[in-house]
Amino acid sequence: MTVLILTCAEDVTADMVVLALHDLGVPVVRLDPADLPGRISLSAEYVQGDFHGHLSTGDRVVSMNGLRSIWVRRPGQPAAHATQQSAWLTAESAQALYGTLYSTGTRWMNHPVAAEQARRKPWQLHVAHHSGFAVPPTLITTFPRIARDFAARHRDLVVKSISGAHPGDPPMALPTTRVEPDADFAQVTAGPTLLQQRVPKRADIRLTCVGDELFAARKLSDDKEVDGRFTDDGALWAPAGIPARIAQAVRAYMSLTQLAYGAFDFAEDRDGTWWFLECNQSGQFGFIELETGQPLAENVAAWLAGRPAPR
Repeated sequence: MTVLILTCAEDVTADMVVLALHDLGVPVVRLDPADLPGRISLSAEYVQGDFHGHLSTGDRVVSMNGLRSIWVRRPGQPAAHATQQSAWLTAESAQALYGTLYSTGTRWMNHPVAAEQARRKPWQLHVAHHSGFAVPPTLITTFPRIARDFAARHRDLVVKSISGAHPGDPPMALPTTRVEPDADFAQVTAGPTLLQQRVPKRADIRLTCVGDELFAARKLSDDKEVDGRFTDDGALWAPAGIPARIAQAVRAYMSLTQLAYGAFDFAEDRDGTWWFLECNQSGQFGFIELETGQPLAENVAAWLAGRPAPR
């Protein structure tokens, strides 16, 4: 049976997992939904309660009834590469592709329905609190008066993107930025603004959850550094132990969100408390594996293949 990977053409993280699946002798088909229609062809027939069909890309063909698992890594928007693009063609292609794949009953990492909800930042904070994480005081508002009141109560604030766009998406990316003490917040009327109490941190923590396996990495941080994603101070990631309370909260979070994979970001304060910042349901891990040696690609591959996690 075959593992289907949905991602863009240039995805080093996916490349690492493809190699690990090849080492396991597991067939893999990798494609980008942006190539449907065009490089990707699809056919599915509804017969006695099930869809029977296949996907093909280049010289590779995969039966929808022969899927072992599906990994949604960083797929493009369906029909984005079509010769004649339109909102209608995108909607039709998305319905055809994902609708038929949903009907297969195979395992997903992560199911698009669960992933769509899990990427909503306000809901993340809600679930994080109920899972047992420490969550910084946070406000989302378009009311200047309410923003000023929040600033008076919490004083040291940062402003960050609600959508959490990746730094690799320049038109959408917004670095987490410290709010000046004399800010009057009049501009929050222009759009919903997320304000959060700044965590005076001594380290950044990236915890990667793959099925039941947890891997944590730690990087020392200058307290003046607000958003480590947009800076390179030369500090390296190193493997880190995971407090029992954090491990329990991670598993509660994964259960509540129905995710199989999650990349958690924490700020470790001077007292050693890990403050939840976000969980990226499709976050990359290549840079963590390269610097720490943690077998993340092998564990993702094992989960997709239905094999025991490697030691």
